[in-house]
Amino acid sequence: MDKTYKIGDKTFVLDEEKAVRAYQEKMVINGRQSEAFNLLPLKYQWAYDLYRKMKANHWEPEDVPMQKDLEQWKSESDLSDNERWIIMMGIGYFSAAEGIVGDNIQHVVRELVTAPELKLVLGRHAHEENIHADSLLYMISSLGINPHECEAMFEQIDTILRKNEFVCRVSKSLRRDMDLTQTVNKQELAKNIFVFGQCMEGTQFYGLFGMVLSLARQNKFPGIGQMFRYTLRDESNHIELFRNLFRVLIEENPDIWTADFKQELYDLMKEAVELEKEFIRDCLPVNAVGLSADEFCSYIDYISDRRLNGIGLDVLHPGLENPFPWLAETIDVKKEQNFFEGRVTEYQKSSSLAEVSDDEL
Repeated sequence: MDKTYKIGDKTFVLDEEKAVRAYQEKMVINGRQSEAFNLLPLKYQWAYDLYRKMKANHWEPEDVPMQKDLEQWKSESDLSDNERWIIMMGIGYFSAAEGIVGDNIQHVVRELVTAPELKLVLGRHAHEENIHADSLLYMISSLGINPHECEAMFEQIDTILRKNEFVCRVSKSLRRDMDLTQTVNKQELAKNIFVFGQCMEGTQFYGLFGMVLSLARQNKFPGIGQMFRYTLRDESNHIELFRNLFRVLIEENPDIWTADFKQELYDLMKEAVELEKEFIRDCLPVNAVGLSADEFCSYIDYISDRRLNGIGLDVLHPGLENPFPWLAETIDVKKEQNFFEGRVTEYQKSSSLAEVSDDEL
């Protein structure tokens, strides 16, 4: 039914049928095109809820004290060469990886989706990647590390280079004019969302996350550990965002979900896992500081199964148990859910940068 407003000598008629049709034409891709960034009425409520949760988690690197980290870094006795190497590998890899994720969000995925609320939450995701990249610069400057050495690490250490090339390959394939009415192009976008959300942020980030948090658990690098904890809290939302985006894209475009495409996703995850395991062995060339490369490799298998299961695929390692049960609480693996399965994890607002407990993560 149309709605009529009479204001003075003017009459305004609002076409309800047209408004409803505009709502129904909202889609992940190939939806209603409009220059107006009109969020209402919301069709993807889960995306807006995630946006608000992500906004409530805002943090700034400079608010995290780094004095203790600097004292340990300069000390000849507080740290081993192995511990320093883990931090160098972490900074070397993430200083490149966070930027790669943010660039893909802004210049590929956000450009192709059409619903404004999806663009909104993806914009927040990209902003958080900027914060993560900024935190790496803060770590480097706080410890007095030569930034050229970090650049050399992500360009010259082979296992870092190949991890970055793996995801950039998928991103580059979409940087062109695309007809997203064609199944093959829809599959390219779905593959991108899977690789960046489940393979990269969801799996390949977790080896170093675990190592740095293991050191923080031993009272090593408390400032870096705190920033990694905040980053992990953000990553849980990023993984959920890309998992939900992937599944809604499949729901709206069931022609994507073929047997061959599912096998391609399995193969991509297997490749991501193998690259991560090789990288882990570079981070831990010897078992030291209470950390075992073999255990971390098993942990990556466990994480990858969680990611596959989250998008509706069978796991690769049935019955595999988490080798780091304490880490599951810190990294929030057990509590990750998507909007198809139930209520997502609640987080407290962190604008005050209060101490974050394991239960909050």
